[in-house]
This record gives sequence, structure tokens and C-alpha cells, in this order.
Amino acid sequence: MNSLIHARGLIKRFEGFTAVDGIDVDVRAGEAFGFLGPNGAGKSSTMRMIGCVSPPTDGVLRILGMDPRRDGPRIRARLGVCPQLDNLDPELTVRENLTTYARFFGIPRRVARARADELLDFVQLSERADSRVEPLSGGMKRRLTIARALVNEPDLVLLDEPTTGLDPQARHLVWERLFRLKQQGVTLVLTTHYMDEAEQLCDRLVVMDGGRIVAEGSPRALIETHSTREVVELRFPTDDQSGYADKLAGIGDRAEVLPDRILLYVGDGDDALAEVHRRSLSPASALVRRSSLEDVFLHLTGRTLVD
Repeated sequence: MNSLIHARGLIKRFEGFTAVDGIDVDVRAGEAFGFLGPNGAGKSSTMRMIGCVSPPTDGVLRILGMDPRRDGPRIRARLGVCPQLDNLDPELTVRENLTTYARFFGIPRRVARARADELLDFVQLSERADSRVEPLSGGMKRRLTIARALVNEPDLVLLDEPTTGLDPQARHLVWERLFRLKQQGVTLVLTTHYMDEAEQLCDRLVVMDGGRIVAEGSPRALIETHSTREVVELRFPTDDQSGYADKLAGIGDRAEVLPDRILLYVGDGDDALAEVHRRSLSPASALVRRSSLEDVFLHLTGRTLVD
């Protein structure tokens, strides 16, 4: 009953190619929900259907209780959208980008100006309100794009790769602003390639691959289900790490041989490392770390690069 997004058997095809292949999704009010997946997994196609700019080929989709095939304009009026690429107007000032956008929603000028000032304060751009957009840094432009997505006080905010291309300081500031929105009860739906971003922001997420959902849950639940508690990274002094794979057999749940190191997925990293040394193996370096969402992502979708 509280689902702002409800999808069952959702399909999107393009000239015989199936981009989204029968997915089921529910996004509840007030949560931050993420779509993860490699390039071509179907994330952007799903977001475009949710944003009512691309009609579903088949299946059930309800946004804010409405059917996007019939109620697209009504739904879009209640959405905030932050696209992957900033599409701000470089000829306008920072404030004018917000007040002009507000007019598309029929917001009176006086209200639009007051709301713009509030949002610029929220994204820490008040001092640049009268500056042109063109010379702003990438992080400033991203924050302004997020502020613009909030002008109409949306029920649902869609964020496509919200921090792509930003330096670490700008990324963390954007994360802080998005976290504050979540604290205020704003429902967020985002796509991201950054696993740490998903762990920081998402209450729940789905991992997509080949147009289908291959896993769903909270970041911590996904790690507990699809990985081990810890990972041991071993680097041996040789160009061929695979020669050590047989010598490590039986240590942990599984081993993964990479060109530069071997990963052991284990319950207790210190015990596993002690077993490595008991077998008279001497890695050039060894690291014991907690398993991460990136381990889950690579395990479910593979390490092969997808263009």
C-alpha cells in the first residue's frame, strides 16, 4: 500500500532487443532505493520508464499509484529528476536556473524565488546565486542539478549516477545532501556504479544483469547472502598467481585467481592467513578485509568488461 513504485513483469524492448526482461520492483515511501548493474544491464531503461519518458513494452507499472501510459503528465509533475549529464542553462545565473525551471510547474514567481533561496542554502550554493553556471565546478553544477530536481517539492526523486565524475570531496558533499533528504522523508531512487555510494545511501537495492534482477536486499543482507564475512587478498612474487591456486585449496568458501592476486573468501581472515603460513606459503603481501558490496557485485555480474 505504501509503494510509490510498483512493477510486475516489467519489460522494455527496442527493435527486438530486450533491455528489461520481466522485473518485479517495489519502492516504499521514504526509502532510498538503488539500481546497480554493469553497462547494458537495463538500469537506465528502467529509470526512463519510471520517469515516464519511455513507455513499457509489457508488464505492470504504477508510479505514485498511477499508470504512466495514461497519467504521464500528472506523474512527472510530482517527480524530481537529476539526469546523469547536467543539462543546466549556462546562460542563466544559478538562481535563474531554479526559478525558470519552477515556472514549468506553474509555481508563482514569489514562491519560486523563496524556494530557490532555500534550496541554494541546502546545497551550499547561496554565495554563487548570482553567478553564471558556465564557470562553476563540476561538483557545484551537480549540486545545482539536485537542487533543481527539488524545486517542485517532489514525492519521488530520481537520480541517475548522481556523483559520476566528481572528486572525493564533492562526492561526499553530495552524499551528505542526499542523506539529509532521506532523513526528511524524501523517497530517492538512484542508479550508481559506485559500490560505496550504494552502501552509504541505499536502504535497499537490486543488482541487475542482462535486463534481469539477480539479487535484491539491503547492502548488508546482500553481503551476508552472497559473500563471506571476510576476504584475504594474497599477492605472490610471481607473474603467474594461478600456480598457487592448488596449494590454497580448501581454505575458505572459495578462491578467485586474478592476474595480480588471489582472493580467498573466508569466515575468519586471520585463521585463513594462519593456514596459508602453515602450508609454508609466503605471499609477498597479504591483506585481511571485510567483504564489501563490490565483492557481491563482481560475484553476481562477473569481471568481464561490458561495453
